[in-house]
Amino acid sequence: MKRLLGASVPLLAALVAFLFGAIMLLAIGASPWEGLKALLDGAFGSGDRLAATAIKATPLVLVGAGITIAFRTSVVNIGGEGQIVAGALLSTSVALAVPDLPVIILVPLVLLAGLVGGAILGAIPGALKAYASVNEILSTIMLNIVMVQLMNYLLRGPLIDPLEVEAGTRIPQTERLSDNASLPNIVPGVRLHLGVLIAVLAAIAVYILLWRTPLGFRLRAVGHSPDAAKAAGINVKANVTTALALSGSLGGLAGAILVFGSEGQRMVTDGSSAGFTGSAGFNGIVAALFGNLHPLWTIPSSFLFGALLTGATNLQRVLQVPAPIAIAINGIVVVFVVSSGRLREKIDRMVEARAELDKPSAPNKPSSAQASGAEA
Repeated sequence: MKRLLGASVPLLAALVAFLFGAIMLLAIGASPWEGLKALLDGAFGSGDRLAATAIKATPLVLVGAGITIAFRTSVVNIGGEGQIVAGALLSTSVALAVPDLPVIILVPLVLLAGLVGGAILGAIPGALKAYASVNEILSTIMLNIVMVQLMNYLLRGPLIDPLEVEAGTRIPQTERLSDNASLPNIVPGVRLHLGVLIAVLAAIAVYILLWRTPLGFRLRAVGHSPDAAKAAGINVKANVTTALALSGSLGGLAGAILVFGSEGQRMVTDGSSAGFTGSAGFNGIVAALFGNLHPLWTIPSSFLFGALLTGATNLQRVLQVPAPIAIAINGIVVVFVVSSGRLREKIDRMVEARAELDKPSAPNKPSSAQASGAEA
């Protein structure tokens, strides 16, 4: 009952959010029913659209799974945007440095570079939190800004496409990267690349890590009670740093997949983090919250948000509504889903309290005097 009610809360929140979206469409003279059909058709209307939804969900799965590692250790990672950028920059640099390596070597190498880039950026706020008591929320957010500026510098300078310099356009993008680093398609003829499968396997691996390994036990012990974990001989500081490093590594992997799973096969931005990440670093947090901060439930919740993002594009095209309307609907869903967390906690406490009341009371044991009297 507790799990059923807990799962129903975010779904109810999403439905209420869609009702508000329908009101917005009515306010501008559009049909909510036509809007819903356009949304569903844009997300699931064909094989290519299903593939687009899966690709859009891929970075959300990875970032969301990383968020669950941090949450189980009672630390907060808001640095998904920066970690995606860090992984993308390092993997891109590797591909530019050794473009002629064979596919079987270069693809794993760029993915590993993405993991390392994100892990480094995650370990920094982790170490600051553990050893200097720096609030990890502030440090991860600040590092997002740092990485955006570093990305802009590199893509407008050392990593810029030489052809852009010659033409004088200076679009902040790299040259086309080696085809040997391109993620292969899972289904021939459909743009559904290997990154989708990697993301799902990564989320499953996070579940195994957290609940089936000694490291996961230590991370959860630190999250449950740092003092008790320390008394049991667990290195709390090292595990906090490890949690944020692991969390960041999945964001970095998402960055590598965004680069080498793209049709353009290059890293490009408009000068903001969202210009490259598509706000996956923040949307991944919402997907994790929608999935009750469980790595396995993060998979379907990420695909739901991926469908919303791809369907919104078709909604805008079919109904000819302004682009901010689609963005606003997505934002309303985010607000309602995040706000539902408090309601879910109250429901959990109510169910637990009711369960305690419904437990049968233990029969009273006879006192020693009564027992001896009975024996006599």
